[in-house]
Amino acid sequence: MSYVPDNLKYTASHEWLEKLANGNYRIGITDHAQSQLGDIVFVELPEVDSSYGQEDECGVVESVKTASDIYCPAVGTVVAANDALEDTPELINDSPYDDGWIFELEIDDETDLESLMSAEDYRASIEDEDDSD
Repeated sequence: MSYVPDNLKYTASHEWLEKLANGNYRIGITDHAQSQLGDIVFVELPEVDSSYGQEDECGVVESVKTASDIYCPAVGTVVAANDALEDTPELINDSPYDDGWIFELEIDDETDLESLMSAEDYRASIEDEDDSD
């Protein structure tokens, strides 16, 4: 069973969001997503100061199995990217919720977050996904 922290919000496309003390949001992919991808070998990070719409593709995670797009969970501007992933992309496998974060976003309108899932809802969605495999 994948680890799903209770304090985060989640997207149907397997991104997580954590609100930071400065009001911005840190974003990465979930433990479930990294385990489905397998060994991650490359991450294309979104560029700092780039703006995205909700659900826009903003990056790519590549593994030995496949490549998967990263989607922006809300309208906003990228204010930081985890440059450590350029040299050690496997941080996402080792620590998806801590060292393996992907980018930070300044969100234009927090009402965008109303469509996101709670930890409980996300757990239910990945259980349903696992049951249909």
